[in-house]
Amino acid sequence: QVVLVSGHLDSWDVGQGAMDDGGGAFISWEALSLIKDLGLRPKRTLRLVLWTGEEQGGIGAKQYYQLHKENVSNFDIVMESDEGTFKPSGLGFSGSAEARDIVKEIMTLLQPISVTDVYDSADGTDIAYWMRDGVPGASLRNDINKYFWFHHSQGDTMTVQDPNQMNLCAAVWTVVSYVIADMEEMLPR
Repeated sequence: QVVLVSGHLDSWDVGQGAMDDGGGAFISWEALSLIKDLGLRPKRTLRLVLWTGEEQGGIGAKQYYQLHKENVSNFDIVMESDEGTFKPSGLGFSGSAEARDIVKEIMTLLQPISVTDVYDSADGTDIAYWMRDGVPGASLRNDINKYFWFHHSQGDTMTVQDPNQMNLCAAVWTVVSYVIADMEEMLPR
């Protein structure tokens, strides 16, 4: 059984893609690194996927889906960060009402950093195939007021990244992925 965390590496135009979507890749990598550094071993596999080709029609995600779709019932949740890594507010979530209630409970663990909201739907080109097949999905929600200042521009460099905000995003990703991966049962479909 798999809990998938992801971002994509597909800068294709004038910028470096550090914020869009390197930030999502960074926090996904960091989440698994933190869990490993803490010596935690959840019941399910935590899998990091760094997608490619999202801007070219999601060809990387499509290929991954084609290779793994026969195991769709073993995917507990698919998580994608693709709106930068600014100050987080919560998670977008797609799944059953029962699964949503569980995710809301998990998000209460993030009260000390004031990131507890659960929004009505998850977004992500790279996880759309899985959600279409009924796998619960989550996407990081954060303050995107400045997102389009840098999106697909020469300004999308590492200098856009705020280490403190990225740490908060990584904390959300870490807590949610670990708790779901360590629950007794998979999220209800």
